[in-house]
Amino acid sequence: MPADKSPEPESDERVVLSFELRREIDQIIGGNHHNYCYQCGACVAQCPAARFSDRFNPRLIMLDLLLGRADKLLAADSPIWLCTNCYSCYERCPQDVRPVEVIIALKNLAGRKGVAPDSVSLLTRNILKTGYSGVVTPVVHKTREKLGLDPLPEPPVDEMLELLDSGSDERDASAGPREEKTRERSHGETPAGNASQRRKK
Repeated sequence: MPADKSPEPESDERVVLSFELRREIDQIIGGNHHNYCYQCGACVAQCPAARFSDRFNPRLIMLDLLLGRADKLLAADSPIWLCTNCYSCYERCPQDVRPVEVIIALKNLAGRKGVAPDSVSLLTRNILKTGYSGVVTPVVHKTREKLGLDPLPEPPVDEMLELLDSGSDERDASAGPREEKTRERSHGETPAGNASQRRKK
């Protein structure tokens, strides 16, 4: 089980709350569930990325988001890029926070702001241009032919771009009751307090 290594705060360190990042992430599909995190650490216990990297800790990423630390999360060297998207945290979380989807939302926001790592930006550009995540060279086609494989289909790039453009418009239509409730909630409330209130009902 990976150790949940939390940094020791400096004696004169002040915690400054900012809700701007939280408002932004609430508008991205999968991002609004961060409001339910009460920092139990269950997401860390089965996380393979946390096991092999001291820099990655999904609980601390949720904490930084709750505090609104955009400078730490939205950067090319942010720990969010170390997530393997294995969905173990999704299964373990008792609060339905879905940390992996929140992290994906953070990655999308970082991409929009142009602060993604160069390798990710290159991958994204290639997908938007060709429909493939990898570079398909003539050697690839010849190798497939030698192996008796069918030719690679031509990806419908125009349809992909159309879907990407319309994705944000479909958020309200696809949101479930919990997503609606999250958007209506005031950011001034304490997530842990909200969790205990729901249990009393």
